[in-house]
Amino acid sequence: MNARKYIVPGVITALSVLVIWASLQLDESPPMIVGDAMQPRVFPIFLMIVNLALVAVWVAQLYRDTPKAVARESFSTWGSMLLLVVFFLLTTYVDLFIAIAVVMFLMCLLWGERRIAVAAATALLTPLAIFILFDKVLQVRFPRGILMNWYYG
Repeated sequence: MNARKYIVPGVITALSVLVIWASLQLDESPPMIVGDAMQPRVFPIFLMIVNLALVAVWVAQLYRDTPKAVARESFSTWGSMLLLVVFFLLTTYVDLFIAIAVVMFLMCLLWGERRIAVAAATALLTPLAIFILFDKVLQVRFPRGILMNWYYG
């Protein structure tokens, strides 16, 4: 039996159990704050239980047949990982919405979109829709940055 194929599911299982344990350490919120709604610690526990169920399905598939060797990842995959670092840096030091627009535009180009207008429209309309949904509908304030300092004053 090749135990190496079970390393990643084992790590995911351990991290999921750790998140469940950490969530159980949180104090319950008083009913005055949450009312009849679920406690804040319930949601991460629910997600980790779903995660554990998916890992169980994965392990069953691994047990049934060993996967074939995976080919080397393309530049698009590695470029996407690099764009995540760019997103983090832009979000931290510039602005969340500028980061979303820049990274979405570059990711469209990276994955083969040849129409610059489509990539630009996607990169501009998506952050706008996110902003309208969260700021206007859900009334959630965003972290400060260049655009948010200008908008919030």
